[in-house]
Amino acid sequence: MEYFLRLANPSVLYVLVPLVFLIPFLRNRFGRSVHYRFSLASWTLRAGAKSKHIHQKVFWWFHFLTLALLAFFCAKPQLVDSRSKKQVQGVDIVLVLDASGSMQFKDYDDKHRSRFDVAKDEAVRFVEKRDHDAIGLVIFGNDALSRCPITHDKKIVKNMINELKLGDIDPDGTKLATAMVTAINRLKRSKAKSKIMILLTDGEPSEGDMDPGAAITIAQKLGVKVYTVGIGSEEPEVFMHPLYGMVRKPSVNKTLLDKIAQGTGGKSFMAHNAHDMRAIYDTIDGLERTEYETPIFTRYYDLFGYGVAAILALIFTELFLSTFVWFGI
Repeated sequence: MEYFLRLANPSVLYVLVPLVFLIPFLRNRFGRSVHYRFSLASWTLRAGAKSKHIHQKVFWWFHFLTLALLAFFCAKPQLVDSRSKKQVQGVDIVLVLDASGSMQFKDYDDKHRSRFDVAKDEAVRFVEKRDHDAIGLVIFGNDALSRCPITHDKKIVKNMINELKLGDIDPDGTKLATAMVTAINRLKRSKAKSKIMILLTDGEPSEGDMDPGAAITIAQKLGVKVYTVGIGSEEPEVFMHPLYGMVRKPSVNKTLLDKIAQGTGGKSFMAHNAHDMRAIYDTIDGLERTEYETPIFTRYYDLFGYGVAAILALIFTELFLSTFVWFGI
C-alpha cells in the first residue's frame, strides 16, 4: 500500500500559520519578565548572577510546538491510502421495465398506484440496496429504449426510474425479445463475474417482435442471467372500459417467461400484488452476490486523534519538568 498526506481544510493555515509566528514575536518584543523585589536583587543583577539554564529555551520550544501542532491539526490532516483494495460484493445489472399501455391498470392492493408505479417504486428500493453494483435501465413497449447506461451512480439511476412515465415510449405493443437484446447489448462489454437482467412484463410479445429463442441464445453466449417477473395474472381477465365496454386484459405468458429464465440460468416469478413484487426483488437481491476486490481511492484516515495525543504529551511533559525537575531553577 502507498500512503500520502493531505489537508482537508488547508485554507485555515492562511490565518493560523502567521499567528503561530506572530505570537512568539509579540511576546518577546513586548512581554516583560517577572521581577522579584528582594534586598539583594539589584546587586545580583549588577553582578551578572543570572540563571543561564536551558529550561527557558526548552519551555519556549514546548510552547511554540504546541501552537504549531494546534494550527496544523486544525487543517484536518488525513492519511490517504492510494493503493488499498476492499472486498466488495458487486454485479452488473440491467432493469428491463415494461412500459406498455396495460401497465396503467390499478388492479393491485394499492388502488392509488398502477402496475407501472409499483414496479418503479420497488425498482428504486432495489437500486438503493445494491451499494457496489453497476445498474442500467431499459424500457420497452412497441419498441425498446436504453434509458440509462450501466453506471455506479445510484442517484442518476433512481432519478431516471422516478421520472419514467407511460407514454415515454410507444405503449401500443410489447417488444419483449427486442428489449432483452437491447439490455444484453449494454452488458456485453461488462467485466463483472456476474451479469444479470431483471425483466418485468405484464403481457406477451406482440407482432413484429423478434424471436425470443434468438434472444435467449445471445444471453447464453454472453453469460447473461435473466430473472423474469410476470405482473398481473396468467389467466385471461376482463375489465369494464368507459368507452369500449368489456375489454380483455392482456395475460402474462408465464410459459415463455419460465423458458427465458431456465434457458439463461435465472428464475421466473409472478407478482400478483405489491407485496409479491417486493418479495421478488428481495429474493433476487439475496441470490445475486459476487465478491471481488476493487481499488478504493477515497479511503482517508483522520490524524486528528494523533495530534491531540501529541499536544497533550507536550503539555504534560512541560508540567512534569516544571513541577519535579526544574521547579527550583
